[in-house]
Amino acid sequence: MTHSQLYPLEVNPATAEPFLRLPQPNENIIITPPRLSDAQCFPPILNDPRVWQWLEGPPIPYTDEHAAEWIEIITQQSKAILDELTAEDTLRPGGYLKLVGGCPVRHIREVLPDGTDVYLGDIDIGRAPFEEILDPEERRKQVEINESKPLGDPSIVWTFGDYIAPSHHGRGIMSAAMRLVLYSWAIPRMGVRHMSGYTFVGNAGSLRVFEKSGFVLKGVLDNGKTVRGERKRLNYLEWKCEQQ
Repeated sequence: MTHSQLYPLEVNPATAEPFLRLPQPNENIIITPPRLSDAQCFPPILNDPRVWQWLEGPPIPYTDEHAAEWIEIITQQSKAILDELTAEDTLRPGGYLKLVGGCPVRHIREVLPDGTDVYLGDIDIGRAPFEEILDPEERRKQVEINESKPLGDPSIVWTFGDYIAPSHHGRGIMSAAMRLVLYSWAIPRMGVRHMSGYTFVGNAGSLRVFEKSGFVLKGVLDNGKTVRGERKRLNYLEWKCEQQ
């Protein structure tokens, strides 16, 4: 049986937008590409201390200008992957599924009974930062080596970054989303075989998300990381694919 290069993504027949749908009991939750209109949703969520205290990346306070810059970056990243897959379908229809360097769907949405949807959060997968290497120079070298490895190399180490609106904390949505992206896309469509996970110590919810996705806690790190003036220790987790 042959598949479109978008497989296993579904496609919304009304909008032509690809998506992944979470399994029951969260089948009203989908993961789609970023939309430019999502930018207005970022500040209310990211400025909530229940979210930002556990994130390293976003500047706080998070402004509309930050949101506008970020949405341009990630929409282009997603579009580039989808364009690559569409081109492959045109060039070699019915061919082998192509490995790509990322997941084109990352924005988590709740589909309402009237068919509209609400932005809830983000889940992204990228190459790992090797926080577990305590020496900064050695860490930098390892990141460079990892980044230089060709797509499909099973020794590439990847990682997840994610957040979800506080209104939907504790519902198992992020755990289900992480498992879905990992097993439906990352393994078969990116060749992912090895992942690291990092959470700030104290973030019990995020730790559970990784563990429910098969990650194993390896230890607690103190590599000198300071975020917004506060020294942070990290939980370090690891996942390896059993199907090498």
